[in-house]
Amino acid sequence: MLKDEYAYLLCLVLRNLDIWTETYNIGFYLHYLSRWLDLCCVQEAPRGRMMGYVIGKAEGQAVEWHGHVTAITVAAEYRRLSLAWRMMNLLELVSNDIYRGFFVDLFVRCNKLVAIEMYEGMGYSLYRRV
Repeated sequence: MLKDEYAYLLCLVLRNLDIWTETYNIGFYLHYLSRWLDLCCVQEAPRGRMMGYVIGKAEGQAVEWHGHVTAITVAAEYRRLSLAWRMMNLLELVSNDIYRGFFVDLFVRCNKLVAIEMYEGMGYSLYRRV
């Protein structure tokens, strides 16, 4: 990826699309983008409006080696278009094919019932509550 593309991706990811999206400090994003750039994806509308993004990483050891979804969000006006499903599929594909992960996991706050329902619809199941 070219330096300008890297800066552009970082700029897009740092935009907080809504209050439901977890946000982190700049060092956190830079670490992810420098280490797992292929597990980060931005969906952009034809006129440049950011529709959504996913940020992931690979972690674990041996049979616990897996992909992890750190953040995923879709702007309100682009929801119900299967963008989250597509980004999750891409992250799962990269996690499996490039990183040889055995599974993909994520954390969701217990009060985010719509998100939980969406993930269950994608085939994810509750492993444990923390």
